[in-house]
Amino acid sequence: MPHSPVGVVIATRDRSTRLAVTLRHLLALPERPEIVVVDNASTDDTRARLARDFPQVRVLALPFNRGALARTHGVRALHTPYVAFSDDDSWWAPGALAAAARHFDAHPRLGLLAARTLVGPEQHEDPLNKGLADSPLGPASDLPGTQILGFLACASVVRRTAYLDAGGFHPLLFFGAEETLLAYDLAARGWGVTHCPDVVAHHHPAPGPRTGRPAVVRRNEALTAWLRRPLPRALARTGALAADARRDAAARQALRETLARLPRALRARRPLPPHVERAARLLEGTS
Repeated sequence: MPHSPVGVVIATRDRSTRLAVTLRHLLALPERPEIVVVDNASTDDTRARLARDFPQVRVLALPFNRGALARTHGVRALHTPYVAFSDDDSWWAPGALAAAARHFDAHPRLGLLAARTLVGPEQHEDPLNKGLADSPLGPASDLPGTQILGFLACASVVRRTAYLDAGGFHPLLFFGAEETLLAYDLAARGWGVTHCPDVVAHHHPAPGPRTGRPAVVRRNEALTAWLRRPLPRALARTGALAADARRDAAARQALRETLARLPRALRARRPLPPHVERAARLLEGTS
């Protein structure tokens, strides 16, 4: 049986046990996808375990942690027309990659597909599913599903050429809420970004909050505004962060990190085309 036209890229760091569970699920898929694991300079036994237990999986060992940019290394290493992203705690349902490939084959403008995500062994609906399904951007005649400008990275599939055309995940954001900027950049280049609930991903995150994540998310939301949104929007986002920083430690951290990265954001600033900016405002419920 030939390999799937959808390859899988996993970026990981220091989570060898969870990664092993994910790989067992992916290797059992009927589509038999080619899998690339990009190791973000793990300090645990990730590389030894991969070599010992999963010799059929291709491994890219990065010399230092590249964050979300590791996914781009994986996309470049694959030559399948479509690439699905998994994290080391997520995998695809049987048949999901085949369904995704059919959507991409039938819709040449489709650049990224966001799946329906089921969480944990109970397979609860991720709250994001409803938000994506109810997107006010609605359908497009040449795309499947509903148009969106946000997604969950570990439950997304991209057209390889579209991903590389848009530049992939932005290095300035590193990790955390990095998806919106990629969705903006795909849409700005004319690629469709949609939610297709017939494509299903499973996500099994570790229980409890992730240390430092609220600050990283707020930092990257502000930086995304500086990179792509009108200056009044970026100033308003940063002003709100500064106001919250008076009483909230996570906001203070986010503000410090935003200001430290702001010169690089301004050098890389590329405002959205008017039609994408209108879509972004519609999703925000603003005029």
